[in-house]
Amino acid sequence: MSAREGLPRLGDDPARTYRLGVMGGTFDPIHNGHLVAAEQVAGDLDLDVVLFMPAGSPAFKQDRPVSAAEDRFAMTLLATADNPVFEASRLEVERPGVTYTADTLEELRAAYPDNVELFFVTGADAIIDIVHWHDAARIASLATLVGVTRPGYDLERARRAIEASGLGFQVFYLEVPALAISSSYLRRRRAAGQSLRYLTPDSVVGYIEKRGLYGWEAVAGEAVGGQGRES
Repeated sequence: MSAREGLPRLGDDPARTYRLGVMGGTFDPIHNGHLVAAEQVAGDLDLDVVLFMPAGSPAFKQDRPVSAAEDRFAMTLLATADNPVFEASRLEVERPGVTYTADTLEELRAAYPDNVELFFVTGADAIIDIVHWHDAARIASLATLVGVTRPGYDLERARRAIEASGLGFQVFYLEVPALAISSSYLRRRRAAGQSLRYLTPDSVVGYIEKRGLYGWEAVAGEAVGGQGRES
């Protein structure tokens, strides 16, 4: 079965509109901030499904170590398994080459009828950069953006960047307190021998320990780079 065949089934009833949330990221590892954000977005925007989409070969991390895509997908699958609204997709993991959001949204758009709306969920920090992502105009034409942000974040920078781009992005902004957590913070804690409990689901903690992920050597070897999903 292909990754595309494994997508959630939506759009069967032509008399109604379906809403599919797409939560992209490296998920290295996935953590409770991602899950809380997805839960809030699903409720606030009345989404039918939130599809977690681990990047296969993240464009903006080509110059630094990233855990194997299969490990990141497995952790995502474990973390989302107990929520009936969440699903994990292999679409980007199985697509060869550098992962670009525009390509993913294009595949999703082709897989569903017009009564399925796409909502791409990302951090508000990335909203500032999204106007410079690969084929940004195509992203704007394919999906509504949802910028999730921690409390106190200055959204005006993001709004100005979107407006100045002239690309016609439609954006919802949602404040999510749990986004103070980050994957890099979890990696540093793991490398220092500190507990990850209550920061990510226990199933993910167990997987990290079993696979020996995020040891000192892996974290020490990370290159310094800017935030964002791609360029």
